Amino acid sequence: MIDKHQYLVGDVVRFRKQHPCGGYTWEVIRVGMDFKASCQTCGRLIMLPRKKFEKSVKELISSKAEQTVDGE
Repeated sequence: MIDKHQYLVGDVVRFRKQHPCGGYTWEVIRVGMDFKASCQTCGRLIMLPRKKFEKSVKELISSKAEQTVDGE
């Protein structure tokens, strides 16, 4: 299970379960009490409560925080 992570808008995560379109990767669009994410395969938007989102995430693929540190 992933440690507590501070998710940012633009992060790409992999969920435990496959989306019906066949994709596993999602881009975080909104962060707060609810999370909004976009499927990287079909573009579908979903909203999940924070607790369910954090439980669904298997791994963090790319983080906006890492990109800003590398870009400097």
